[in-house]
Amino acid sequence: MRIGRLSGLVVCVTCLALAGCETTSEHTGSIAGLSNDTPSSTGLMGEDPKGDLELGKRHYRENSFGLAEQHFRRAVEKGPNDLEAWVGLAASYDKLKRFDLADRAYAQAIRLAGPTPEILNNQGYSYLLRGDRHRARKTLLAAQAKDPGNPYIQNNLNLLDQSLREGAAVR
Repeated sequence: MRIGRLSGLVVCVTCLALAGCETTSEHTGSIAGLSNDTPSSTGLMGEDPKGDLELGKRHYRENSFGLAEQHFRRAVEKGPNDLEAWVGLAASYDKLKRFDLADRAYAQAIRLAGPTPEILNNQGYSYLLRGDRHRARKTLLAAQAKDPGNPYIQNNLNLLDQSLREGAAVR
């Protein structure tokens, strides 16, 4: 179940576009479900104002996280209030294991939209990737409290429980 859209980004309560895992068969964790269903508009000079955002999402879906990060970073530089771009940037940083930068991007997303279930889910998944199970549980439970029936949050809580049983961080 996808529960919301932010500027055309389908968010699952990492995979909030923005950014994080896209719940593929390769990985079942959830950060941001990056969809390709956002219509793009072309400016007068033929330049797509959402071009970097769309390229970031495309590269993210293709597991080219370095390229995704570059385009999401350009998108936030051009549009500092673009929540979708911030979440995508955070998710890309998570995949690149640049958690210090992911934290900054999640903080900006929270400044823009507040602690939404989607952002908290992605942030919780980020903590799970780092092996910080205590912060992951706290953050994922906060997300679940805001959206109790969300399957993506439940999936990440299940991943957390699995990592506790196996004694290893999620990859």
